[in-house]
Amino acid sequence: MPQRVSKAVFPVAGMGTRFLPATKAMPKEMLPVVDKPLIQYAVEEAQEAGIEHFIFVTGRGKSALEDHFDSAPDLERTLKERGKVDLIEAVTSWMPKSGQISYTRQHEPLGLGHAVWCARDLVENEPFAVILPDDLILAKVSCLKQMVDVHAETGGNVVAVIDVPPEHTRRYGILDVEADHGRLVRARGLVEKPDPAVAPSTISITGRYILHPAVFEYLNKQAAGAGNEIQLTDAIQATMGRIPFHGLRFDGHRFDCGDKVGFLHANIAYALERPGMREQVIEMLRSFQSQL
Repeated sequence: MPQRVSKAVFPVAGMGTRFLPATKAMPKEMLPVVDKPLIQYAVEEAQEAGIEHFIFVTGRGKSALEDHFDSAPDLERTLKERGKVDLIEAVTSWMPKSGQISYTRQHEPLGLGHAVWCARDLVENEPFAVILPDDLILAKVSCLKQMVDVHAETGGNVVAVIDVPPEHTRRYGILDVEADHGRLVRARGLVEKPDPAVAPSTISITGRYILHPAVFEYLNKQAAGAGNEIQLTDAIQATMGRIPFHGLRFDGHRFDCGDKVGFLHANIAYALERPGMREQVIEMLRSFQSQL
């Protein structure tokens, strides 16, 4: 039986230049969707999947992110004095316990593979998850929980996948498919950001991974790939043939919150899920009909 996945890596060292000037002094992972920062959604998804150790790969200017996962005695005391019990619950109920969070630094922006490699000593020799907070996934059962359940059956490497238009393959890691069973895809290879003319499929990795620690054998080589960066997909490819590899078409909707329109879309979708906001949001959207 495959070893249980209990650790998750969150690569959060990026500068967030696509959201400047908002991200000049604030980590992009702290951008709010309705009333929670992106990174909190990612951590709550991991918690639902049974993750117990949360590993943040950070860089300069991320202190606000680290503070978000610390206690705030002054705030909590003020809320208690004012009888704001619901708000105390909102800022404390999801917090990982002491000792469950670790931080390590990525000193240079050398790619996603490099960011994951920076967490190697904390991951140790066990399967682990990687969550990219920019990819926000709205689902009844969290995407990572769905993946953990699949991994318990398949072992090896498991990634979340979506089908993309052929012209978008150059944006993603694309699976070379061996067998497509609908929800679950078995792959024999990966290609990072291929031109549509040579892409082996249109099945793309999105920002969720469960990885066998064998990927570190390749990442330790620090070999640059596409874009002259150390690519995580290259490390996964290097394990092909000895480590099983599957893609999961998860149940849920993915929002690309690294994109301004995708971020706006996520805010609207999540607001519509809030019973206390839904009708007001629908009314607001209808007010724009005359402008469309």
